[in-house]
Amino acid sequence: MANEDMRVEHDTMGEVLVPANALWGAQTQRAVDNFPISGVRIDPTVICALARIKASAARVNAELGVVEKDVAAAVAAAATRIAEGEHADQFPIDVFQTGSGTSTNMNVNEVVAALAGRDLGRPVHPNDHVNASQSSNDTVPTAVHVAATGAVVQSLVPALEKLATSFENLATRTQHVVKAGRTHLMDATPVTLGQEFGGHAAQIRRSIERIQGTLPRVAEVPLGGTAVGTGINTPPGFAAAVIADLATSTGLPITEARDHFEAHGSRDGLVELSGALRGLAVSLTKICNDLRWMSSGPNAGLGEIHLPDLQPGSSIMPGKVNPVIPEAVLQICAQVVGHDATLAWAGASGNFELNVMVPVIARSLLEQIRLLTNGSQLLAERVVDGIEPNEARARELAESSPSIVTPLARPLGYEAAAKIAKYAVAERITIKAAALALGTGDLTETQLDELLDVSRMTHP
Repeated sequence: MANEDMRVEHDTMGEVLVPANALWGAQTQRAVDNFPISGVRIDPTVICALARIKASAARVNAELGVVEKDVAAAVAAAATRIAEGEHADQFPIDVFQTGSGTSTNMNVNEVVAALAGRDLGRPVHPNDHVNASQSSNDTVPTAVHVAATGAVVQSLVPALEKLATSFENLATRTQHVVKAGRTHLMDATPVTLGQEFGGHAAQIRRSIERIQGTLPRVAEVPLGGTAVGTGINTPPGFAAAVIADLATSTGLPITEARDHFEAHGSRDGLVELSGALRGLAVSLTKICNDLRWMSSGPNAGLGEIHLPDLQPGSSIMPGKVNPVIPEAVLQICAQVVGHDATLAWAGASGNFELNVMVPVIARSLLEQIRLLTNGSQLLAERVVDGIEPNEARARELAESSPSIVTPLARPLGYEAAAKIAKYAVAERITIKAAALALGTGDLTETQLDELLDVSRMTHP
């Protein structure tokens, strides 16, 4: 890059060349130079949350006489524009950086200071003004907690509500469709499609409950503890006022940490949320595998349901169609479990008054939420809402299951019923035919038909 395309900035370590058109300053540039690692930047929602923190802090700093009111107003205005998505290209630092996120905090401070200085017509200092009464050690974790809370409340839970409702509607549509139950992937007594889909809906509802149950800890933030949790360099009342302002500006249930030392030294609330997300991934894996099994075929599989045809499934086999959305969701679930492992390891990496893996925690957690949100929406809209039952095939399989002999165990005894089942399988005949061939004791044929009615078996 030619010299005319660069400008000289300085920090406490000396001079740094910065791109002439960049809003950031020396500390951001040092981080860009020091961490050319993944090409993955800090999640934009964390940047937006940090900017909202800067705006709230500026307003409170003005009220408490820490920063001049005109400077604070300029800082708040500039930070709000960033929070609303402006200047997104001015945050270039790799996610794999200093573990406290200091580089990203200073990146936001420098960009806000540059914008505020332009508006004000005189210099605004990134530390003395924008970062007043704050530390990277409380602002960056707070931003991650705010971003995660917002992503759960505003995106993930609505997507899961949609998926649960889709399964509930499907359960209503298919409550009369009898199919073979399966345990150990082997034939079992009949159930209905509606019962199975209702179980899937309940799995999603329970996941929502577990995820929402973590929010009181996730929304509890360390802001105000500054460097080590003591609140050094903050005026009295700063933390409570900023958190109240932040809760208002975000519309989220943000609260102050009950213990700032716990809140500084650990990220346990985020680890807890990640565990609940892993639980959701486990549920979705079971659900998607059920859908794949039930729709397998069309001729050589179970073929009990038909999933919407979305795209050709093979480059060599004409006419083949695959369950592409369930497969994509399964891959999402695998990635979520991997991110949870990363987050657990990172969460355990605190030392004394600080966890030093906050950026990777943010990346892993927010990507989990984003993937699960998008995957759940796709599964609901492009698969579950369009599932059609194959009633005849499902009933045929239910009636051919040797396990429908189970109701005969009470009047005939377990061993006699087992002989009927084995005979039916060996001779490739129905349970009724096998029972009639081996003897039904005192049962009439009418009673036998009633006992072997697969629909009645689904509602004891």
